[in-house]
Amino acid sequence: MVSSSVTPNSTIETDLWQWREWQGLPYLTCSLLENWQHGFFTQQFWSRTPEDLVEVLDAEASVYRVKQVHGNTVLTPSEIKATTGASFPDADGAITEQPQQAVWAASADCNPVLIGDIVTGQVAAIHAGWRGTAQKILPCAIARFQEFGSDLKNLRIAMGAAISGEVYQVSEQVAVEVGRTISQNAETATLEEILAPLEAMSNPPILDDPHPHRRRLDVRRVNQIQLEQLGIATEQIAIAPYCTYQQPDLFFSYRRTKEKKVQWSGIISKQ
Repeated sequence: MVSSSVTPNSTIETDLWQWREWQGLPYLTCSLLENWQHGFFTQQFWSRTPEDLVEVLDAEASVYRVKQVHGNTVLTPSEIKATTGASFPDADGAITEQPQQAVWAASADCNPVLIGDIVTGQVAAIHAGWRGTAQKILPCAIARFQEFGSDLKNLRIAMGAAISGEVYQVSEQVAVEVGRTISQNAETATLEEILAPLEAMSNPPILDDPHPHRRRLDVRRVNQIQLEQLGIATEQIAIAPYCTYQQPDLFFSYRRTKEKKVQWSGIISKQ
């Protein structure tokens, strides 16, 4: 199913991330998720759908996905199947209930997140753009794991390629809306009282921008801090060292090309 690891175009990788090949096409895996068949697929797999891509992981698994709307809803397969009037219900995440269920998230510059519970075998696939992050979609996903009895210490979370903070320019209003989710006294703080402490952090989630009323936003770093504020350890979280905007040989980027093309990320539950 998987050939030996490869490194497309000599891209730097960390010990947590591995390049794999399927029929000569590259995709990423993360060692935090080694218990599960999973993959963060590159643009080279365009225009395959999850129904096609599941063959790379396990052709026998059932496939579940949603219509992503930049919200914070995370649905189970039962909830997805119960939805009437649409092929795919509005949501931005899917969480499994049974073994052999494959859940999927699509992304270009947004953050694709795969989560697994090493005890229950349950998994989730989440689409976390800035709007979903502002609505705390990852904490919402973790809450759903806890509904099923997960202990936080058993979760493993991998964030795939997304636009990096160093190049993701946003308005101050967007930076504040997202930054508010990880700020103290966010309800009463002013714009600068929210942004300044975040810019002063080590590995800051908000960075300065030379243009007036603009900031740079690291969505994955905000997601990481949201998870850590829940009590999830840093060692349970991996962030891929790849930027969709800066690596056109591997990833689609809406910010770069304005094309509505995506790469898929998927993971399969186990007992």
